[in-house]
Amino acid sequence: MRSDARSNRLRILEAATELLASPGAPTLQSIARRAGVGQGTLYRHFPTREALVLQVYGEEVEGLASAVPVLLDALPPERALRAWLERLLNIGRGMPGFADAMDAATSRSPEQRGEAYGPLLDALSALVSANEAAGTIAPGTTADDVLLLLKPLWQVRAHSEDRSPEHQLFETVMRTLCPASGTPIPEVR
Repeated sequence: MRSDARSNRLRILEAATELLASPGAPTLQSIARRAGVGQGTLYRHFPTREALVLQVYGEEVEGLASAVPVLLDALPPERALRAWLERLLNIGRGMPGFADAMDAATSRSPEQRGEAYGPLLDALSALVSANEAAGTIAPGTTADDVLLLLKPLWQVRAHSEDRSPEHQLFETVMRTLCPASGTPIPEVR
């Protein structure tokens, strides 16, 4: 990457970090303006808002991705999945724009998600595969299925400070994903 392109990218990330931390949802136009770049430059570096948000929270995304092997070594697969999803949801609660980016993942095709969601989807896929191998999740379940089940949770988080509906919904999601924790799920034909 040329030095001017690298500089533009860093300025965009700095502006996005600053604006995401302030109240309200910043537009990409306001981020580009704060960074001192045109919208075309912003879109060359970050083709979607979600790609920018996930890059801003890169350390958290890396932490989630690297947590999977540790969780799977320490916990049974269904508990590792639960712990990872709870961590994902807590990050969404504390980081403005992250929940919206994850919610948007369910409406994007795999090609549209590209690099932005790659580390998270790979991590979630590893957890789903471990659960499938253990027989604690329905065969054929995918990371996309799990993200789709989480979609209502992202919306509850956006509209409520009361965590009890969120907790109840999370428990329902977990019962749906791993209905008989520890008991193999028969394959449906």
